[in-house]
Amino acid sequence: MTKTLLAVLAHPDDESFGLGGTLALYAGKGYDTYYVCATRGEAGSADEEYMKGFKDTAEMRTDELTRAAKILGLKEVFFLGYRDSGMPGMDANQHPNAQINHPIDEVAGLVVKYIRELKPDVVITFDPIGGYKHPDHIHIQKATVLAFANADDASFHPEAGEPFQPKALYFHVFSKGLLKTAIRLMPLFGKDPTKFGRNGDINLKELTEVDFPVHVRLNIRSVTEIKRKAGEQHASQGGLQMRRGVTGFITKLFGEREEFMQVYPAVNDAKFKKLDLFDQI
Repeated sequence: MTKTLLAVLAHPDDESFGLGGTLALYAGKGYDTYYVCATRGEAGSADEEYMKGFKDTAEMRTDELTRAAKILGLKEVFFLGYRDSGMPGMDANQHPNAQINHPIDEVAGLVVKYIRELKPDVVITFDPIGGYKHPDHIHIQKATVLAFANADDASFHPEAGEPFQPKALYFHVFSKGLLKTAIRLMPLFGKDPTKFGRNGDINLKELTEVDFPVHVRLNIRSVTEIKRKAGEQHASQGGLQMRRGVTGFITKLFGEREEFMQVYPAVNDAKFKKLDLFDQI
């Protein structure tokens, strides 16, 4: 029987920049690998050159995701239909269809529909701070946790299908040791770690204040090229630079890996480590 992996994230590019290695690795093994994307990345800024031939940012970023998904080997991509909320303080926060302006329970109802329909063995999403504290990341993480916890409860959004219980839930996490090293190295490249990212709106120093356990460390070296090519499809979001400069240097220095915290089944052993999301479930 074919194993199934479901990633539930917020924007086009989340599937490539953060989890591209993981998705490509399991798709390459023949597993059914799906992506549920909450928004179409409407709030993401893009240079005019990337907008040619597209009516708006949403259409352009959807096209980028479609190409990346094909490279990663995803079986299908689904959209929840919300609008990108943007980073805190942006006008996009106020849009009535912004993801963050919809109740967690409502979003969870849409997520649980896909859990029940696709019947994944494993579900993966962001950590509780959304990786780098993006409001949409945190919001979809909460909705996914709620959906996962109630997926087998017939009274939870009964309109969303028959109850089903996946075998495992994981949060994608970043090694704080690696992050701290990156913060020390960035000034050597002329980069400010408090103003990271395409728009300089990510404070990496602040992210080291929260630490999550690492239960799974995936070696993605065999799919490095696939992840790189998928990321490059998101050129409007800096995908062409992800493997260059300081980011590329740090990646090469510490090896190719993606890390996860196991949420369900619960882990009581602090030393618990494994090399496969599907191991021991």
